Amino acid sequence: MRALVVYDSAYGNTRSVAEAISASLDGLQASSVPVGDFKPEALAAGDLLVVGSPINGWRPTPKITALLSALGNGHLNGVKAAAFDTRVRMFIHGDAAKKITHALKAGGADIIAEPMPFYVKGNEGPLRDGEIEKAEVWAQTLLTSLSS
Repeated sequence: MRALVVYDSAYGNTRSVAEAISASLDGLQASSVPVGDFKPEALAAGDLLVVGSPINGWRPTPKITALLSALGNGHLNGVKAAAFDTRVRMFIHGDAAKKITHALKAGGADIIAEPMPFYVKGNEGPLRDGEIEKAEVWAQTLLTSLSS
């Protein structure tokens, strides 16, 4: 089984989370891939697809949104999937991870985890203390879900 962690990143925070997740998916052939380098034909049934985006105007970035549109209509049948976003901790904020999760499910993916937020300091980051460790722990919950 292969795992692809596809991400878009404006300031490097989402990339850092994606890299921590892929590095923590022990036992899988895992890699983190910028959205512009992702090849949908590389996915096969049984693979894990994790998609991450910073919140951009209350939703995923346009590049992630375009990718998700291209993966619609059953292109993800048999693929396991999960989503995350990076965001500023505010009273009100968007939820890109939830929107990504809905799009993955609409594409036919089997969602294996609740959407996960990771927090940055200020608009550009860096990540808040403990967020990389949180990503590593979340990756372990993905592995547990895959083996269930």
